Amino acid sequence: MHIAQIAPLFESVPPRLYGGTERVVSYLTEELVRQGHQVTLFASADSITAADLVPCSTRGLRLDPSVRDPIPHFMLMLDKVRERADEFDVLHFHIDYLHFPLFRPEAAKTLTTLHGRQDLYDHKPFYLRLNKMPLVSISNAQRAPVPNANFVATVYHGLPPDLHKPTLHPQGGYLAFLGRISPEKRPDRAIAIARAAGIPLKIAAKVDKADESYFCEVIRPMLHAPGVEFIGEINERTKTEFLGQASALLFPVDSPEPFGLVMVEALACGTPVLAFRCGSVPEIIDDGVTGRIVSTVDEAMRALSEVLSLDRQAVRRRFEQRFSAERMAKDYVRLYRSMLRKPELEREETATLARSLTARAQMGSGSSQDRQGAS
Repeated sequence: MHIAQIAPLFESVPPRLYGGTERVVSYLTEELVRQGHQVTLFASADSITAADLVPCSTRGLRLDPSVRDPIPHFMLMLDKVRERADEFDVLHFHIDYLHFPLFRPEAAKTLTTLHGRQDLYDHKPFYLRLNKMPLVSISNAQRAPVPNANFVATVYHGLPPDLHKPTLHPQGGYLAFLGRISPEKRPDRAIAIARAAGIPLKIAAKVDKADESYFCEVIRPMLHAPGVEFIGEINERTKTEFLGQASALLFPVDSPEPFGLVMVEALACGTPVLAFRCGSVPEIIDDGVTGRIVSTVDEAMRALSEVLSLDRQAVRRRFEQRFSAERMAKDYVRLYRSMLRKPELEREETATLARSLTARAQMGSGSSQDRQGAS
């Protein structure tokens, strides 16, 4: 198949540092190429891929100080996709819904994976108005705020199995928090849990401009006490060591998390997860096998000892069973093929209906002539 993957431009594909969506697009693109498909990736020029790369910005927009407004860059990318749309069997978008009005006439060959939260009020009228665009959710929980949207499947993210090697006997002696410093990610909960348990906490996270005041006013004062170390953003190479040597990952979110890629990255390292019951968490964590799911800080403190005693080999094994890039790509390929078959089935159904109507008309005509002859 000829497949176009259209990535966000905020980060390169894969990203140098933080960037969950771009990372997933990279895993999917490379696995599709490995499986023998002809893939074209629309992304920033500093992306690295085995697919054909169509550069749509000089580099990832977040790290380009000259960029003030990302929208013109995305519009230019969509124009490039539109010019070449006839070359592809499938146009797979990962940029939320910016492309909907422009590509609505070609809805049958588009697929849009939604990577973010869908609980914003403004989403509902948009999806209802543009309800012919096929959507993929990354968890069933992600669909809850917009149940009438045109979801055709849920496809969980997957990682290459050799990306992170499991660490079965970690020596770090610390708990890990990885991701982004923001109110909904609740690093303050992670600090409270670690302090109550008397276990050091290492925080590897980026701070977006929108969250700088939260970091300065709430989190930074909590970093002065002993036992809490703020590392900042880390890259993929460092991530294996950071997660693998951790006794457990803390995922204390307080929002409808659509997926939570960091949980799967931890599982790939054999590291169990202590997570709060929000959004996708019950779909990703097998309670009592790959981690524990809790609802309060007090419950988290009580559950931590059980999390630390979980079998790390079983954690890694469950990752391999559920969250590989090969499984993710195969799920998408099945969707692509169903999209390609649909017009054929519709044509067959139309032809069958036409033959049926013609036959009925002929039968009716014959009956009429018989009556006329009898009279």
